[in-house]
Amino acid sequence: MKRILFFSFLFFSFYTSIAQEQDAKKLYASAKDFMRQGDYDNASITLENALKAEPGNLDMLKDMAFLSYLKRDFAKSIEISKTLIERPDADEQTFQMLGITYKAIAEYKECNKLYKTGLKKFPNSGVLHNDFGELLAQSKDMNSAIEQWENGIQLSPSYSSNYFNAANYYARTNNLARVIIYGELFINLESYTSRTADIKALLLEAYKKLFADDTFIKLSNDKNNSAFTKLFFATLEKSRSIAAEGITAENLTAIRTSFILNWFHEKNNTKFPFRLFDHQQYLLSEGLFDAYNEWIFGAAASPSAYQVWIQSHDQQAADFKKFQQSRVFKIPSGQYYY
Repeated sequence: MKRILFFSFLFFSFYTSIAQEQDAKKLYASAKDFMRQGDYDNASITLENALKAEPGNLDMLKDMAFLSYLKRDFAKSIEISKTLIERPDADEQTFQMLGITYKAIAEYKECNKLYKTGLKKFPNSGVLHNDFGELLAQSKDMNSAIEQWENGIQLSPSYSSNYFNAANYYARTNNLARVIIYGELFINLESYTSRTADIKALLLEAYKKLFADDTFIKLSNDKNNSAFTKLFFATLEKSRSIAAEGITAENLTAIRTSFILNWFHEKNNTKFPFRLFDHQQYLLSEGLFDAYNEWIFGAAASPSAYQVWIQSHDQQAADFKKFQQSRVFKIPSGQYYY
């Protein structure tokens, strides 16, 4: 009889545990739905109830910290996040969450310490390098900021925000080669946001500046250029004469087509394997390169004219859009040449 009672108790405990876990998952899913809808009060109620069933759940606690941040209860967000970063299972997001909350209350010294601690634990974290760079830029330490963004690009090459910040930085310092490279990598990593439109405009302006007056000669002869940058300019030089007709989407397509054909013909891709140029070559081989360049430069030069182009090239535009939305652009490690 005792054995029957014992096993009945075990079964009941197991069943109760499973039921609580399922309830917690449902409550957590509801809380996330409320958060997406902007209903933060109901999100708090359901998330707190979910945490009663699973008080140590890392994902739930991270969302509670984020929810508290959204509700501007920064003290609670900091309290939760401080405990999370001490946990052995803490991830990059726990440091990121505490960092943005410190920034919200202008606690910059603590934020600086936090990012240094986080990067010791996660040295290859693209998001922490980016956020630390933004903190340093906020305090006008641009040399240290760009160092963080470059580290992020090198160590976490598929994280987009480091390219965004670096491209904007290099636009201000007139390093046009990196604006062009980093900007185009960014719009392939992050193709449909407001930042995408900003970088498209930056790319068009960078090409205009590059081919204006003697800028190309000055930049291509810069003694600080890496071997990759020197080869980039040397290859681009072969089609520079096309720019004399003006910098339009059509002329940039011709310039960039010539560049890719020459880059691969001269086997520069074996010296410097580079995902972006592989991508351009693929688009060229598939008949999508014109549409790709219009998507970048046509849209940046004149959104209304770009819509006219789409209407008159509906099949090309549709094929490119289908391709763009069906692929995930990833950059392999080991392709950092600066």
